Amino acid sequence: MKKLLLIILFPIITFAQKPVEVLNKIIKSYELFEKKENENKPTDSLGTGILGHNSLKDIERRANFYEKIVAQLSKINVATLSQSNQINLELLKYKCQSEVDDFKFNAHLINLLADSGFHMSFGGRMQNTKPKNAAEYKSYSQKLSDFPRSVNEQIELMREGIKKGITQAKVIFDGYEATYNIYIVKTPEESDFYKPFTKFPENIDQKTKEKLIAYGKKAVMEAVRGYQLFSDFMEKEYLPAARAKEGILVFPNGKDYYQMLIKNYTTLPMTVAEVHQKGLEEVARIRTEMEEVIKKTDFKGSFKEFLQFLRTDSQFYAKTPIELLKEASYISKQIDGVLPAYFGKLPRQPYGVEPVPAAIAPKYTGGRYSGASPESHRAGHYWVNTYNLPSRSLYNLEALTLHEAVPGHHLQIALNYEIPNTPDFRKNFYISAYGEGWALYCEYLGEEMGFYKSPYSKFGQLTYEMWRACRLVVDTGIHAYGWNRQQAIDYLTNNTALSIHECTTETDRYISWPGQAVSYKIGELKIRELRKKAEKALGTKFNIRDFHDAVLSEGTLTLPLLEKIVDGYIYKKK
Repeated sequence: MKKLLLIILFPIITFAQKPVEVLNKIIKSYELFEKKENENKPTDSLGTGILGHNSLKDIERRANFYEKIVAQLSKINVATLSQSNQINLELLKYKCQSEVDDFKFNAHLINLLADSGFHMSFGGRMQNTKPKNAAEYKSYSQKLSDFPRSVNEQIELMREGIKKGITQAKVIFDGYEATYNIYIVKTPEESDFYKPFTKFPENIDQKTKEKLIAYGKKAVMEAVRGYQLFSDFMEKEYLPAARAKEGILVFPNGKDYYQMLIKNYTTLPMTVAEVHQKGLEEVARIRTEMEEVIKKTDFKGSFKEFLQFLRTDSQFYAKTPIELLKEASYISKQIDGVLPAYFGKLPRQPYGVEPVPAAIAPKYTGGRYSGASPESHRAGHYWVNTYNLPSRSLYNLEALTLHEAVPGHHLQIALNYEIPNTPDFRKNFYISAYGEGWALYCEYLGEEMGFYKSPYSKFGQLTYEMWRACRLVVDTGIHAYGWNRQQAIDYLTNNTALSIHECTTETDRYISWPGQAVSYKIGELKIRELRKKAEKALGTKFNIRDFHDAVLSEGTLTLPLLEKIVDGYIYKKK
């Protein structure tokens, strides 16, 4: 059976086949593999395995498959392919090579971040599930019942991490128990997972309801058992063994691991030292701009005193969660009104504004975009964190909205679903350097679009840009130069107007997720560089709508691929 599966996944390729035919077969084998890995089908009569398998053997098996895909793609003569197929090849190769690299450095042994983890993902997914018929209720209950098995697999990965000296840093876990203990209840009715069983669709009869409720109660308590297993493991085994140092230099091959992460997250051949130096340069440049903006406010005092003024004056903070959400919604609609002047193509999928879920809000960032595929029949959502309102300033809300909603993440991600004739693997693919670089560029674009009219909101935009520049310094500082948590918090505190709470949660994020934070500024600098290149080359022929449409035309890309797209746009225009 195993030999037969390999033949299906790795079809025999003859020399007579054209490169494009070979590529299409490789893509199909990859997509078939991913579909089989992600099918929500129970592996036995009890419904176990419905959440997928993540044992060490499963992860190694997947890594071996990805390595074979990379080897096959490397044999194809890229020059013989069309532009779209060159992109398909390069993106699939990048995706699979990243998986191989992660396995090589044992990244799978760390499955928790400061603001996320498998237990949070499961909780959020279940709370958003609204079964429409008896079959969907059964599937929902099966997933709840399967959670303890899934937790045990994740625990085994973490135990292996403890053995190898690859754990998350202890400092990020202050208050983390809330992310799992919130789901531990004594009765099914107390759980949010039980809500679907309190109100059924009209198409389900009473007898079926009673059966579903009985099954559902057991399933809910199985999910609770899974969270209890995780809680016990965290308190008794993992937290005592978590690493004392913040950076990953203490890992086996930690230096090489971090350099690999920098390469993968920037998609450029940059060294750690180059990233750090670029950060220092950007911090100095933005600081000068911030000083000029302060002069326009007529504030009398030092830079540090101005930051304290912004962090403490009540005029800059909403008094209620709904006030903050309404302000974010109003800004969103203002931006919607000017999008056609800057973009030729807009997505069909709408978006809404919602608070960050309470279970994750305390350790979560100020806002984030939560996407939804068209098949889900849901809108995308711009999440705004309403926890700890004195830390959620209004003066940077325009920049946050431009980044997380439109024209930032929603526009880019929703359009990505609409690109015609692309393989399925590209529909949900996301590369931070492109996606986060684009969203940060959109913050910069905001002034051109007519926002930041107040010097305070302009300072908010600059403090957000400074925040991303600081990430280049702080992330490399922690993971390559031995910085501790307090050094990182102080650097953010002294250079940005972010609240102390945000400086702390952000630092914990960088400690737990090395490398990712540098992708924002590196990606934004590349997009701004490409725009200048196009403006210089095209002169009066340059059109901002056409440029943006070109940047978004192929969806998620590596930065070298994006440069090729922009070069093609320039050539066509000339």
